Amino acid sequence: MKRKLLLLICFVSIIQLASAQQKPQYTQYVFNNFLLNPALSGIENYTDVKAGYRSQWTGLQGAPQTSYITLSAPLGSEFLNGDATEMPPGGGEDPMSRSYTQNYQAAPAHHGIGFMLVSDKAGPITTTNIDATYAYHIGLTSRLNLSLGVAAGVARTNLNTSELTLENAFDPAVDNANNAQWSPDLNLGVWAYASDYYFGVSVQQVLPEKLYFSTNNKYDQSKTVPHYFFTAGYKLFLSDDLTLLPSFLIKQINPVPLTYDVNMKVSFRDIFWVGGSYRHNDSFGILAGFNISSLINVGYSYDITTSALNTVSNGTHEIVLSLLLNNRYKVTCPQHTF
Repeated sequence: MKRKLLLLICFVSIIQLASAQQKPQYTQYVFNNFLLNPALSGIENYTDVKAGYRSQWTGLQGAPQTSYITLSAPLGSEFLNGDATEMPPGGGEDPMSRSYTQNYQAAPAHHGIGFMLVSDKAGPITTTNIDATYAYHIGLTSRLNLSLGVAAGVARTNLNTSELTLENAFDPAVDNANNAQWSPDLNLGVWAYASDYYFGVSVQQVLPEKLYFSTNNKYDQSKTVPHYFFTAGYKLFLSDDLTLLPSFLIKQINPVPLTYDVNMKVSFRDIFWVGGSYRHNDSFGILAGFNISSLINVGYSYDITTSALNTVSNGTHEIVLSLLLNNRYKVTCPQHTF
């Protein structure tokens, strides 16, 4: 294998090791935990559509860029047409208030469906995941719900050979290259939630698949591995209008060490929120969001790189736009995902 190709592979490996995962990472996953756990399908009493874009390590050529579209909606007449959120049609009490927390009732049993399209580009390699999701929500107690979810679809891994510069055009590592690979994709998740806390466990890439770009078995050594996630969050009222929302995410992806994120968000009613995050051995993040109306929410984050890449990186930008469709209660912020 020629020197320049080796440098390319080393660069891609650095990206994977630095992020501690093969799948994309997100700073604003708290704004859209559905990306990590299919059990959130249909968790809100409206159709939740989100579009996001993340530019990681800006200033570094070939650094990861991730874009996605997700959709989640509840199914079930009792949940959609009943008083599932303890609020009257056409609006009602602020869902962030103490009274809502005290009077909260677990949502009736219902189904949730969803869809996600995620594209992640790192150097010459682009991975695209297309998944349909399903979840079933039940009430464990009068104040606690549990949901089980699954996401199934396909993953496409593409190597753009036009971005490679080789001394030998017939390098055996990419000669007769299988530049576009399709493979099955399967993710599973469990999510428990009440009015003031949540916790969930999920696994992505349940089905390990080989990754190769050559018909030569000598270079057929890479494969996908399962990604395990555990997350939890809590809502603490500082006053009737001000809430503190701490949360964390633990990630386990063999063979890299266990890593974690810690987040803190302060929300003023259902108008806006600000927060910070820390990703172990990687970055600090600053987050902010505005609930513009009962139709549109927007969130933005900026990560300051703390790893060795900080000498060549100008930080990471991420933006998320959310649409609350069929929002019969006219709420302006999520009620079950904070």
